[in-house]
Amino acid sequence: MENYDLFLPSYCIGNDVYGKIKDICLEYGEKAVVIGGHKGMNAAKDKLIKAAEEAKIEILDFVWFGNDCTYDNVSLLSENDAVKKCDYIFAVGGGKALDTCKCLGQKINKKVFTFPTIASNCAACTIVSIMYNNDGTFKEPYFFLRPAVHTFIDTEILTNAPEKYMWAGIGDTYSKYYESTISAREEELEHFKSLGVGMSHMCLHPLIIYGEKALEDNEKKICSYELEQTALVIIVTTAIVSIFLTRDHTPDYNSGLAHAVFYALTQFEEIEKNHLHGEVVAFGVLILLLCDNAIRDFEKIYEFNKKIGLPVKLQDIGISREQFNEIIDKIPEMSDVKHYPYKVTASMLENALKVLEKKNI
Repeated sequence: MENYDLFLPSYCIGNDVYGKIKDICLEYGEKAVVIGGHKGMNAAKDKLIKAAEEAKIEILDFVWFGNDCTYDNVSLLSENDAVKKCDYIFAVGGGKALDTCKCLGQKINKKVFTFPTIASNCAACTIVSIMYNNDGTFKEPYFFLRPAVHTFIDTEILTNAPEKYMWAGIGDTYSKYYESTISAREEELEHFKSLGVGMSHMCLHPLIIYGEKALEDNEKKICSYELEQTALVIIVTTAIVSIFLTRDHTPDYNSGLAHAVFYALTQFEEIEKNHLHGEVVAFGVLILLLCDNAIRDFEKIYEFNKKIGLPVKLQDIGISREQFNEIIDKIPEMSDVKHYPYKVTASMLENALKVLEKKNI
């Protein structure tokens, strides 16, 4: 019998959760450094300063994370004076900022608290940082044992964020259900993987119910029940599923064809500059479902994507058929589909694209 540890996220949610910093963070020290993106730090700064003052926690500095989650940026941050002096890191912003801070915390052995300012992915609560090369292309997942000590989900900040982030987050989140269930098909799974696959339906069904209204409310800057539920699915539910699925530090059950499509497409500047991760993954889910011959689910997700404006054709992500043909042979070689119930082939992808093109005529 295998011995193993598994640690799950701790979080709070609401419009005044930064006030809980005093109760949660003080036991780890009195000096924090805030690291994040410019927009994220600006969105959270006033609330963070107020909460830190009330808790008598000294914020040593607000430090830009470096624009992308790379090992070079992690190394640069580790040499920052405030980072060296702090007791812990307040990671603020979107996925790349949070992943950079999580990797940094592991490298320098300092605690990390996450403060997501957009609901675009589950990075705030996961045990992996998605690392990129300096040119913006995907490098590798960097796994560790424990998630951030605590995640503070401020719904007021999420509500005031541009709706495009939650929109893309929906696409990234529902992919978890399809990728994990296909990857685990007809397998006898360990307890933790069974939990992850079993819970993965919660990454899809609440979004179908609440997602459209959540986006409408996000656009109107209304902090509604639907918006809160959607944010919880994107940030928390998906992270918990991911932790169960990646306990052995492999992407075998935590990823799949939709992400393989995304990572192959990152070689094009158009993708990194003009499109969000979850937006492109949502397109990849359509390819995944067609390759899996899951026509009923394809029709459901196709109509859902159309309803909320997620991609349903290559042109929606700014990619030509010729460009897709350039990377079509790379997709089956991605680590995301190494563990799959069948071999993904370029021919399979070609046929899926033909069906999708015909659907969009």
